[in-house]
Parts: sequence; structure tokens; C-alpha cells
Amino acid sequence: MKQSYGGSCHCGAVRFEVDMDLDHVRVCDCSLCRKRGALNHRVESTDLRILTPLDEMTLYQWHTKTAKDYFCPVCGILPFRRPRTAPELWTINVRCLDDVDLDAIPRKAVFGSRLD
Repeated sequence: MKQSYGGSCHCGAVRFEVDMDLDHVRVCDCSLCRKRGALNHRVESTDLRILTPLDEMTLYQWHTKTAKDYFCPVCGILPFRRPRTAPELWTINVRCLDDVDLDAIPRKAVFGSRLD
């Protein structure tokens, strides 16, 4: 069942709200996800309300330039992204959600390192 969550970067300059059924998080082993330690969950565009304009964030793209990683330009935290393998969706960094018990959420391994 979907629940509403608020979220932000570390300094609060980037804020968002999301509706999701947080029944798992994805732990990806690609070089970027591994280094940032994100716990990811994908949602439809209609379930994410970005309260800070995207043009006030820093966009990072690499390799195929399909994925879009949005960072706070002040504190450097990535609260959400458009994933390469499903660019119509949003990937939420669950670590950026308010009042979530991260240890209580089942984790699923994702092998982004195997993508060409």
C-alpha cells in the first residue's frame, strides 16, 4: 500500500514528496551507486512531487548519458535520479526520506555493473 513520504538533501535546499509502497530497496553494485551508498526505490513520475526546481540542482551524466543524476549544488547529496534502464521512472534515494527505519526494509541486489 502506498504511503506518502517527505524527503530532502542534507542541507534542505532540495525537497520532495513521494508516494510509494516501500516494500524493498534496491542496492546496486554499479560504480556510482556503490560509491554513494544509496538505497534505491523506483516510482512512477506521477508519484513524485519535486518541490525544488530541477534547474536549481546539478545534473550529472556519464557513460551513455541516459541516466540523469540530480544533486544538491550546496551539500552534494543525490535525492533522486532518472535511471538508465528505465528513464521514464524516478529512482528515489531512500536514505533521503524523513522518518524511515532503513534496517526494517528488505534489500534486493541489482547488478548495474553488468550493464554495457
